Amino acid sequence: MSLQTAEQYEENEQYSLAYEEYKKLYNRTPKDLSLLERLGHLSMVLDNKEEAAEYYSKILEFDATNVLAYEQLMDIYVTTDKYKYYVYRGNLHTVEHKLEHAINDYKKAVNCAQEDKDMLSARFVLGTLYEQEGNNLKAIDEYLKVIDHEDTHEEVYKRLANLYVKEDATPSAVEVLERARKSGFDTTDVKEQLADLYLKNGNPEKALEVTSDELTKVKCLLDMDKKDEAHEKLTKMEGQYNHIPQFHSLKAQYYYMNKEFDKALECVNEFDNLEKNSPLTYQMRALIYEDKNDDYNAHLNWGRYNLVRGNKDIAINEYLNAYQIKNDDLDLLNTLAMLLEESGDKNHAMEFYERISKLDENDKKSLQKLAEFRESIGDYKAQTDYLLKLYHLDKRNAATVRKLGEAYEKLRNKPAAVECYEKYLEIGKGNPDYSKIRHRLEKLNNTEMQEEEGFLDKIMKWFNKD
Repeated sequence: MSLQTAEQYEENEQYSLAYEEYKKLYNRTPKDLSLLERLGHLSMVLDNKEEAAEYYSKILEFDATNVLAYEQLMDIYVTTDKYKYYVYRGNLHTVEHKLEHAINDYKKAVNCAQEDKDMLSARFVLGTLYEQEGNNLKAIDEYLKVIDHEDTHEEVYKRLANLYVKEDATPSAVEVLERARKSGFDTTDVKEQLADLYLKNGNPEKALEVTSDELTKVKCLLDMDKKDEAHEKLTKMEGQYNHIPQFHSLKAQYYYMNKEFDKALECVNEFDNLEKNSPLTYQMRALIYEDKNDDYNAHLNWGRYNLVRGNKDIAINEYLNAYQIKNDDLDLLNTLAMLLEESGDKNHAMEFYERISKLDENDKKSLQKLAEFRESIGDYKAQTDYLLKLYHLDKRNAATVRKLGEAYEKLRNKPAAVECYEKYLEIGKGNPDYSKIRHRLEKLNNTEMQEEEGFLDKIMKWFNKD
């Protein structure tokens, strides 16, 4: 019994003997995908399509993305079982990221289903595909049809509830989970999801009746304004729950409600240590700073909150409000400059880079940005002013010297351009454009151009401004 024997039989077209040999090998190594493929292939050659289907299905258990297995199963069922044919074709299209085609296949599978369980299975997958496509309303329609039958599953109710939440229909989500409990799915998962929705819907009393989670119970008590009971629970949980972010957010909520703002901020910091860059961190800080009448930090944190949530325009507005209160925070200025530049408002962004360069004369990034902007609008005179400041900060920066040379050349200042290119050739050896600049210098030396003050004169003049 060996692979060589089986392959020899197959090469000699002794397919039955080859099949038996491969089967013996497969019994020893049932997870060998290459053996499963050979057995599937030989089953097809021997016209044993049922066994072929078993082997190709087994391949998919180990490798759900195996295109060959889907194609062979489609060939097997194309004339005998349209339901299975469309299911496998839909799965193949899903693997190929062709969602629209997969959806059409599963619609056909629903129509071809002979039994309720097959139809429900196809509808569930169809709902999942609509979710992936971002078509929540159609997904909801499919899941509703599934839960109308007895042979359904808890997962359908949970997904349906989540979709209603995404569509801002929390009462409908609550109704679905209440229906799940009545239908026999009174599980911990369903109850905890329902408790969260009761809280979101402003009904902490009902949430407290449903939940068995200690942290959720504390949240319910706080929302019911039963601060003492909540604090008692939190005190008992200290130590055991210290590693859970929600524990610290609940402590922060308690201290916030008690107007102990500094303690609340300490708890928010603990929460942030465990769950980095969560929008909840910035939301809690913003609310605390608002009650402390610290408008500057409140605006800063609302800005960060909206930035994390992807609301860039609102974030910029919050940061601008913070800037009106305090205009010398370099971190804030850099954030505003970056966000405005990313949003396409370059003129406004440059105002902040200009402000940064005045507050910190050693800030190279702001000078580079300002120089690039001036170049982009053809203001080469202003470009050279910023590049000279950069040169003053780093006289060995070949890129700055090259840029200065190019700017002076555009200004038709031949002496300054020549001196810059010569300086570049002195310090820029090994750079990719070294030979290009050398050629440019040679060409410039042989070109008549209006004579103006040179680069060194410019440097001296700039120094004399100080």
